[in-house]
Amino acid sequence: MTKEHYSGGCQCGAVRYRFTSRPYGAHICHCRMCQKAFGAFYAPLVGGPRESFEVTRGMVATFRSSDQAERGFCRNCGTPLTFAYLDSDRISVSIGSLDDPAAFPPVDQHGVESRIAWANGLGALPDQPETESENETAAFIRATNHQHPDHNTGRWPE
Repeated sequence: MTKEHYSGGCQCGAVRYRFTSRPYGAHICHCRMCQKAFGAFYAPLVGGPRESFEVTRGMVATFRSSDQAERGFCRNCGTPLTFAYLDSDRISVSIGSLDDPAAFPPVDQHGVESRIAWANGLGALPDQPETESENETAAFIRATNHQHPDHNTGRWPE
């Protein structure tokens, strides 16, 4: 990512986007809608003004999850991409869909009334070394990877 553009996209590369100003307000949301939309324990999000957000490839499919909010995703691979209140000038993206997700550490938590009780302890779980079989599987996956790289490409698949 450059200082002027903060880009990201879906897993398959059909949708790419960018912010022209640095996103802010990184957080995780524990609300039940976010849990279901991400298929996870919480949703990591960061955003900025809609006027600084643009889709540079493909089209974001949307689902109106309530009368107030809309969630965007890739119709091809299902990657959760955006969240926005319909009457807001702000749009958020999933931190994991950014090309450099490490640049946006969450600073707070929302929707904590739905937080799964054990979610805060996830970071304390013991690390497990990969078995030989898992190493072989990981090597095979890397060798046959169809995931879009974490940078803009002229077209995809190349």
